[in-house]
Amino acid sequence: MVVELFTSQGCSSCPPADETLRELARRDDVLALALHVDYWDYIGWADAFADPAFTRRQKSYALAAGETMIYTPQMIVGGVDHVIGNRPVEVYDRIMTHAAHDSGIRVQLEPAGDSLAVRVTAERDRGPMVVQLVRYDAEQVVDIERGENAGHTIHYANIVTSWEVISEWDGAAPLETVVERGESPLAVIVQAPGPGPILAAAQLD
Repeated sequence: MVVELFTSQGCSSCPPADETLRELARRDDVLALALHVDYWDYIGWADAFADPAFTRRQKSYALAAGETMIYTPQMIVGGVDHVIGNRPVEVYDRIMTHAAHDSGIRVQLEPAGDSLAVRVTAERDRGPMVVQLVRYDAEQVVDIERGENAGHTIHYANIVTSWEVISEWDGAAPLETVVERGESPLAVIVQAPGPGPILAAAQLD
């Protein structure tokens, strides 16, 4: 189960959500990812992990859901459920709901030296899908010196550093490709376009 947290070091409401994500990152059944957005950078503290691409991803989710606003902290569970990020009970409830569903999509990752072989298969037709490669830092600690969180030391988990499309895929035949392994943890995520529901994921620490 993939949980994305849209967060910012400049948002005073975000530290509880950041801590919830750290708890989720310890679970074997959850791929918890923190995407730091840049639209709070103007209020006194520029988030060192922020990337405009992550702001665009959050806007794409909002557009797909017919929403007109974006905010932090926000968690997206399974690519579908939009939850206020500092409401952990609701987040856990959504995770349990999604855990009962099996998409029939399988992702296999096989390291081979400096490369990583990726194989994706479908047990049944799911329509068009997007296969994505996500790289992230497992943990960082930041002393916030200015802005709404000034004076706080915050521990962050699974901070996304890049999110790229490997391939578009129709599921008719297995998808096999090779990517650079790199030194940081990574994940491969299969998602319906939109962005829509996340159908499968696999990670490699």
